[in-house]
Amino acid sequence: MSEAARVSGAAEKFALYKRKSRIAAFFGMLRANPLGAIGAILILLMVLIAIFAPLLARYEISAYSGMPNEGPSGHNWFGTDRFGQDIYSRVIEGTRISFQVGVLSVAFGVLAGLIIGSASGYFGSWIDTLVQRFVDAAIAFPQLILLLIVVRTLGPSMRNVIIVIAIAIIPSTTRIIRGAALTERNQLYVEAARSIGATDLRIVTRHVIPNVVPVAIVIATTLLGAAILAESSLSFLGLGIPPPNPSWGVDISTSRASFPLNTWAALFPGIAISLTVLGFNFLGDMLRDVLDPRLRGRR
Repeated sequence: MSEAARVSGAAEKFALYKRKSRIAAFFGMLRANPLGAIGAILILLMVLIAIFAPLLARYEISAYSGMPNEGPSGHNWFGTDRFGQDIYSRVIEGTRISFQVGVLSVAFGVLAGLIIGSASGYFGSWIDTLVQRFVDAAIAFPQLILLLIVVRTLGPSMRNVIIVIAIAIIPSTTRIIRGAALTERNQLYVEAARSIGATDLRIVTRHVIPNVVPVAIVIATTLLGAAILAESSLSFLGLGIPPPNPSWGVDISTSRASFPLNTWAALFPGIAISLTVLGFNFLGDMLRDVLDPRLRGRR
């Protein structure tokens, strides 16, 4: 066998070993974090439901599918609401809207907090003081009242709900990212980059931000559940997704007119909200343990 063939064979064996090691590490992580594995399964299931919602729904969301306020049956798996609409189909379609609002609002909010917090922590001085005074004021103001005021001003719509929740996410994210950026600013690699003439902008964008991204990922995963819960709360109060769009909060609010005659209309959307928030919380805890080496082995 030629030298090139031996080198190629050794490289393939090493690559196979690396893949097996990563797979083993992944399953080891799941075994070490059973609640995180449950959370990942729940979120994966919800994501699949959101993607294939049009195929899984049995009826049109606003179609008359049976007698009003009927219980679960073979015709309507989750029963019907007071308008005779199929609760199962609305819960399934509501998954898509909830994930759209949650993912987009958290993405915008965490991205803005990542940029602002990294700049505040790295540059310090008057920039840090100014940013943190705004953050203090925003955190001190009750978030629910802020959400209600802004949504009431802009009007209920999916776009406005996404904007409002993203704005509410920015202050707390900025505060956490700032702390991580302060730690990174004092690392030796930053001093080395500065000593070879790297500009502050390059250091922030090429070194500080990439090293605080794991913190941002954990924040985003945890906040996704809170964002979905905030959207449901606003919709419940009539300031979120306008009907007849399928929203878990809207469906729970609508069910009040038929409660306690029809508990199913509130029960199933409530279960969907609870499972989604619980899944994101479990998944966020697992990612925190994985991405933060200081927390490994404590549980």
